[in-house]
This record gives sequence, structure tokens and C-alpha cells, in this order.
Amino acid sequence: MTENEDQVAGLLLAAGGGRRLGGRPKALLEHRGHPLVEHAVAVLRAAGCARVHVVLGARAADVRARAALDGCVLVDNPDWEQGMGSSLRTGLDSLAGTGARAALVSLVDQPGIGAQAMARVRAGYRDETSLVSATYAGVRGHPVLLGAAHWPGIAATATGDRGARAYLRENADRITLVECADVAQPYDIDTEADLVHLE
Repeated sequence: MTENEDQVAGLLLAAGGGRRLGGRPKALLEHRGHPLVEHAVAVLRAAGCARVHVVLGARAADVRARAALDGCVLVDNPDWEQGMGSSLRTGLDSLAGTGARAALVSLVDQPGIGAQAMARVRAGYRDETSLVSATYAGVRGHPVLLGAAHWPGIAATATGDRGARAYLRENADRITLVECADVAQPYDIDTEADLVHLE
């Protein structure tokens, strides 16, 4: 593992309860014969993240029991029902003191975003001041790479389901944009109708 590899940690937000999916946690939805959370971890690893932190929330004990997450740091977010913002804060907090200088943040419910897009965004890393975002036909989306210098500011503004959106909007001129529409599809698995995307 090169030093650069160790500096960018994967941060997977997988705490959602799937409220619009009848309360099925998104982490446990099946995709290609495995829970979605396993698939998402494999994508981060394939993109070059040796360290992967996974934020769990809804039915965390079931996820731990049913998903093979060996080698990951599993982080429980007791406030997961407050939305993605609390999971992002919990995840960034778990990376403090690990030596990670940036977090490559991905969402468990976006299986259409594979290792190619993740690796492209990760390649935008320069140092702890980096801010990098995938775009799809010019529209910002996930994954995002958040340099450690920005974590306190992001944590201060990550509320509800907004995650880093407010902080990124305020710092739009500092973001390196990486077009990924040619290699990924940024759909979310939010409703029953979205389940068609799972294989």
C-alpha cells in the first residue's frame, strides 16, 4: 500500500432505514446475490480505498450478522433517523486520528456508480484541502472526496438529509468536478419502483 493509497479512506453511508421501501434497510437489499452494503464496500476497495469505514444505523445488528464486512471499520450512528447529515458527521468523526487526509464518500443505495467513477473522483485527491465531486452531465452528485481540512466545516453544516450539500455550495469555486456520466448512473434506490435497478 503506497502512502497515497492510505491517505484516502472510503466512507460508506449505509444507515438508512428505507422508509419508502416499507422499512427495509437499504444496506440489506440484495444485489447480484449479496447485500447492497457488501457490493458498495467492494466498489470502494476496487477504486483503491484500503481503509473503508461503514456507517450503520437501521437494523445495524442484522447488517453486521448478514453482510461480510471483514476488514471494514463499522461505525454505529445512533441518530441515523435524523438523516444523512448525522451519518456523515459520525463517519467523518470516526476517521479523525486515523491518518486519513481525505474521505471518498459513497452512498449504499447507488449501485449504478461503480469503481471506475469512484477511482476517477479519488484520482482528484491532492492533499487535505481537496474537494472533488462527480458530475453527471454537469450536475454534481456522488461520490465526493472531502479533504480533512474541510471536515469541521462540513460537520457544522451537515443536518437532516443534506449531508455536505450546504458546505459544497458555499465552496463551489474550490471543487474539482469530474464528469462520470460515461461510466456510471447516479440513480438512488429509494422506492419500490427503483428496485428494478437491482440485479
